[in-house]
Amino acid sequence: MNEPLLPCVEIEPTEGPAAASVVWLHGLGADGHDFEAVVPELGLDPSLRVRFVFPHAPSIPVTLNGGMVMPAWYDITEVDLRRHHDESGIRRSASRIAALLRREQGRGVPSTRTVLAGFSQGGAIALFQGLRHPEPLAGIIALSTYLVGADTLDAERSEANRRTPVLMAHGSLDPMVPVQRGEEARDRLLASGQAVQWRTWPMQHQVCLEEIQWIGAFLNERLAP
Repeated sequence: MNEPLLPCVEIEPTEGPAAASVVWLHGLGADGHDFEAVVPELGLDPSLRVRFVFPHAPSIPVTLNGGMVMPAWYDITEVDLRRHHDESGIRRSASRIAALLRREQGRGVPSTRTVLAGFSQGGAIALFQGLRHPEPLAGIIALSTYLVGADTLDAERSEANRRTPVLMAHGSLDPMVPVQRGEEARDRLLASGQAVQWRTWPMQHQVCLEEIQWIGAFLNERLAP
């Protein structure tokens, strides 16, 4: 039985029906409202008619936080983000994000005008699903994040998104997801032939205005008709 679609915060375009979409995943402990305020700061061309979809992760116990129940895309068991990833949780969330991407197609937005984005834990899911998604996406955005499912990536990677541009950004002072984890993900993708744009800013586990404007320029380019 298919699971129900994740609940989402949605922002519709102001100049007519949606012709492009951005599905944007929040980080651990946040919710779909977390990046809602970013939309006006992106500087998008209104004629692109972009719908933003910000899904809420389900609330689950998170081992690293003493079993506290909070919104999370998968469980985290230890500080070392290289090891012991919750594969079943990752795959379940990726499947639910794939369902949202299919819904955008059902609402008239082709996958080639859809970008999958995420921050931190949401960025890990965006990379995981985006690189495996069977339909070609316009782009993948992975912010302050790291690579999960690296062991199966080569076998599972979708030919449809092998050349899809990936935009990655990270805070050089990030104490939660060290910038080295982002660099490792970047290098793995570059080595496999993926087109990656990468920038860092002197900040912690957050986003900054310059980064948001850079993302906006990427979206204006990738979502142009």
